[in-house]
Amino acid sequence: MLVVLVVGGFWWAGDDEPPAPPLAAAPAASGEAGAAGAAAAAGAPAALDRKANPEAPPENASPPENASPPEGAPAPRSAPAPKSAPDPKPAQDPKSAPTAKSAPAPKPAPAPKSAPAPKAAPRSKGTSQGAPAPLPRSRPTAVAVPAITIEAPVIDLGLDAKGQLAAPPVDNPSVVGWYAKGVTPGERGNAIVVGHRDTLTGPAVFLNLGVLNPGNTVRVARADGKVAVFTVDRVKTYAKDDFPDKEVYGATERPELRLLTCGGAFDRKTGYEANIVVFAHLTDIAQKI
Repeated sequence: MLVVLVVGGFWWAGDDEPPAPPLAAAPAASGEAGAAGAAAAAGAPAALDRKANPEAPPENASPPENASPPEGAPAPRSAPAPKSAPDPKPAQDPKSAPTAKSAPAPKPAPAPKSAPAPKAAPRSKGTSQGAPAPLPRSRPTAVAVPAITIEAPVIDLGLDAKGQLAAPPVDNPSVVGWYAKGVTPGERGNAIVVGHRDTLTGPAVFLNLGVLNPGNTVRVARADGKVAVFTVDRVKTYAKDDFPDKEVYGATERPELRLLTCGGAFDRKTGYEANIVVFAHLTDIAQKI
């Protein structure tokens, strides 16, 4: 606190005691008035001492209420008002809140690649895709045609005096003949098997040969124990005067079979006017007929 004291024309400011001012000689006074003035002048320094060394106020003494500050002293600053807490932000409308993006669906794992199919074994030259390889030579022993419910033993045949294929004996209509100097069934080439349609005594083994259709099978048992299975390709009827020898008897690259019998109209003097030929090729090897 700053205290300013003015005494008898001198002023002092601060906390240290000022130097004692020189006392001017009081004017001479007569009587009681002069004595009183001299006494006042002589007591002035003592009053100054009391002003310069005020008694310390008691500890913890609170200042009087509504006390005004001394003249010339700056007014105390009022404590700043506490700042108001910021208003809380309004809660966000859940509808307006941004929705979290859904995680992308995982990509499906690629399907495992299938193993490559094993390569088919190389087929023999001249055979169809998937057809068995040609068999070694072995004479036939029996022929079965399931579609017309026949099964017949096989006999060997040769050529007659005219160089034509001989016919099975007419007194045994239940057998079939195989050209023994030709290819055996299952070998590469054409195997030739013939049989009668009928004889003087009645129907014979190949009576219904002409009713076969493509896809029917012919099974030929062989002496080596294997059964060569042939599938019918087509059935043709040729006039005897226009018989295609090369197509029927000619060589082929794959194992094939020809079944022959008589067909067409019958003449008592010349016999049948045509021949029926079944064309088939090897498609399987079996163990039983």
